[in-house]
Amino acid sequence: MPRGGSGLVSRGSAMSVALRNAQRAVPVRRAPLRRAVCALRAALGASRFSVGVVCAGDPLMRRLNGAYRQRPEPTDVLSFPFHRLEPGQLPRPRCPEDWTLGDIFLGVELIHRRCRDSGEDLDAVLAVTAAHGLCHLLGYRHGTRDEWRQMVEKEAEILEALSRATGSRLRPLSAELF
Repeated sequence: MPRGGSGLVSRGSAMSVALRNAQRAVPVRRAPLRRAVCALRAALGASRFSVGVVCAGDPLMRRLNGAYRQRPEPTDVLSFPFHRLEPGQLPRPRCPEDWTLGDIFLGVELIHRRCRDSGEDLDAVLAVTAAHGLCHLLGYRHGTRDEWRQMVEKEAEILEALSRATGSRLRPLSAELF
């Protein structure tokens, strides 16, 4: 998305998680996902910032992935940051719009298929995928081995915080990229 994201998050609503289910193929339990995103934002020190989360189907993910990454196929997550940040850096808000980190699109149809094939819990995998997307909003990348290591470490850190809060054992999405 262009700078400013999709506009999903109301620009004056600091501290919100705007969650939208834009598909009907997979039932999504919104409350656990919202709680996970809130806990992950807190673990990143970004609770004061708004974020938009869209649960998208394959057609939308295919279009977005094709338009923004030149890969016209569904993917599990796409992040559209509002700010250009160095890894781990928080924005320095100067106006109400600056309190928005950006938008995360979760490819729930693809994630659901993977969960069905692997036996993993959909809610847990959505939380892990959201953690990956949040890290991208805060400047983390995985284009090189060093960037990947940095991102995996941050994902592991925030997922550990979420795991302590929920009693689960969540692993970073990026763990197997390199």
